[in-house]
Amino acid sequence: MSLTPSDAPAPAAARPDWPWHLGVAAAAVLWWLVYGQLAPLAEAVTETLTAWGPVARDSHTGAALAFFLYDVPKVMMLLVLIVFAVTVLRSFFSAERTRALLTGRHEGVGNAMAAGLGVVTPFCSCSAVSLFIGFVSAGIPLGVTFSFLIAAPMVNEVALVLLFGLVGWQVALTYLVFGLGIAVVAGFVIGKLRLEGWLQDWVREIHAAAASGCQSGPERPTMPERYRMGLAAVREIVGKVWLWVVLGIGMGALIHGYVPEDLMIRIMGAEAWWSVPAAVALGVPMYTNAAGVIPIVEALLGKGAALGTVLAFMMSVIALSLPEMIILRQVLTLRLIAVFVGVVASGILAVGFLFNLLF
Repeated sequence: MSLTPSDAPAPAAARPDWPWHLGVAAAAVLWWLVYGQLAPLAEAVTETLTAWGPVARDSHTGAALAFFLYDVPKVMMLLVLIVFAVTVLRSFFSAERTRALLTGRHEGVGNAMAAGLGVVTPFCSCSAVSLFIGFVSAGIPLGVTFSFLIAAPMVNEVALVLLFGLVGWQVALTYLVFGLGIAVVAGFVIGKLRLEGWLQDWVREIHAAAASGCQSGPERPTMPERYRMGLAAVREIVGKVWLWVVLGIGMGALIHGYVPEDLMIRIMGAEAWWSVPAAVALGVPMYTNAAGVIPIVEALLGKGAALGTVLAFMMSVIALSLPEMIILRQVLTLRLIAVFVGVVASGILAVGFLFNLLF
């Protein structure tokens, strides 16, 4: 017997969004309450461990232990918050929309727009290769594309939030302004050199649709779906970088507890003219990320290292790391990679020398 329209079962009612909104709001309040108590909790744990162990609280090991116990939960909490928030925000954009914003823009304006978009875009192997291919094949000028590629790793949201939380808004703002400046100027210079012929041959032939591989999920997700994307990103990203975060904090703790201040000032002080190029050369082969390098920056600044030298080190680690060059080798020739490294390194050196001169 067939069902009449009146006898057919009614479609299931859509679940309301308010439980998700309430849950996210409650999690945000809980995060804020716990974050505000990290310092006294870390100090209490340090006092307990040093009171019952062979390590004195006022010793080098005690200072390193206190640094480590405070910074690990602090950095991890900041990382979880910003990854979730930016993933939800980024769900309103797509690679196609990004390309549409940049296509047809004049150089200069396009460089600035691309650098700004790079701030809220994660730089990973997928986005590095696919977005680069999509941008170039969509007719976006090469220099504009490089502004995006420079800004995406160097001026990312994780670095900004961690800098703000660990060393203050002044350093975070300085990092943002000059990082964007390097991305815009370097991309503009590369664009003026007209180096499109130095791309890999297959990159110029591929269709713009090849970049769609990085996109997944519905085009217009609901807010609960956006929240799920944020939780999935937290699991994936934090799961990949937590070890580097702990290693970076461990290195920062050793610097904080054991390295004498006068030694750091001699090596990375403003009076040592060679400290800035040495910091850049040291940072390029390192393999870490913003979350891992920020605690090292905090420790270096706390030991009296010059701000310009520390910023140059940080920028070189994030923007010119060897693994990123290996990824880009899939789409760039060695000559173009060399130009990219040379132009960006020159900008980083200029920032380092300028800040050492002014501060």
